[in-house]
Amino acid sequence: MIGQNINDHIMNALPLPVLTIGIDGRIRHANAAAEAFFEISLRVMQRQRLADLVPFGSPVVGLAEDVRQRGASVSEHRVDIGSPRIGAERIVDVFATPLGDDSDDVVIMLQERTIADKMDRQLTHRGAARSITALGAMLAHEIKNPLSGIRGAAQLLEQSAADDDRLLTRLICDETDRIVKLVERMELFGEERPVERGPVNVHGVLDHVKRLAQSGFARHIRFVENYDPSLPPVLGNRDQLIQVVLNLVKNAAEAIGIDATDGEIVLSTAFRTGVRLQVPGAREKVSLPIDLSISDNGPGIPPDLASDLFDPFVTTKAQGSGLGLALVAKIVGDHGGIVECDPAPRRTTFRILLPMHRANDGREAEL
Repeated sequence: MIGQNINDHIMNALPLPVLTIGIDGRIRHANAAAEAFFEISLRVMQRQRLADLVPFGSPVVGLAEDVRQRGASVSEHRVDIGSPRIGAERIVDVFATPLGDDSDDVVIMLQERTIADKMDRQLTHRGAARSITALGAMLAHEIKNPLSGIRGAAQLLEQSAADDDRLLTRLICDETDRIVKLVERMELFGEERPVERGPVNVHGVLDHVKRLAQSGFARHIRFVENYDPSLPPVLGNRDQLIQVVLNLVKNAAEAIGIDATDGEIVLSTAFRTGVRLQVPGAREKVSLPIDLSISDNGPGIPPDLASDLFDPFVTTKAQGSGLGLALVAKIVGDHGGIVECDPAPRRTTFRILLPMHRANDGREAEL
């Protein structure tokens, strides 16, 4: 009995869903991660078969039988076991192995591929943001000063220039101002000073951005809110999170276009367990349960740009600088979170996963 309790503790300590399947296909046991993944309790799960949890005809069911016939471990990669209950698309790697020589039971472990991909891409996004930090500082120092001289000289010439020449001096001033604004945006990447952070209500951030959008660039677009009312506050800086969300909402509005008559932006929040990230400089992994997403029904993102969206100077806009999403990646990374894009025609979603604020004594903060 003591040994069984130890085994249960070990199983529940595993971060990946693990199921034990009997020869009749029924679920004998499941760990806590499996309960969270399938969103049902162990007691309910034990009254069902594996085939009841996965889509009809799923290769996961056949995988268990292959293990019994071969008497050896079998794996299957990138299997979609999505369902209305757990989500439309859940891509997993499946690992199945015999429980032991004297048992026909099979142990199945699932590793959600989307989470692994998010971790890999997040490291890439952070590396890209760091690579332009020095570039931003250099541009600010080496370019802004001579630009001020160029603009000043153009203004002096304008005072004594003919009308036709004033058009040229005005062009010089306008283009100089445009370059200064671009450099000032690059300066943000060189900002390494610590930022004050505390409990932030993400719904307040979303509502603030929605008001700004509806009074300006997105007045022709319908907003839909799917909020989790019990969501705890995040650990962050409110102004920076507003900047992140405003950037993503503006991108969504521009993707929909000013001529769209059915434009829609969906703002969603949710609390999700099981996502943890190793933050550079920290010994322990940080839980990222706060899920904030912005979806639009625009035409989508070209497939050849989807994997590089958060790199600097990558843009889908003819007049874009390609710095907006790189800045989003930097700010979210500085918050210890993940930003991810799920591109799809008529339903492109940018999802941000953030850590939850906790009080000094470790308790969850209350709104």
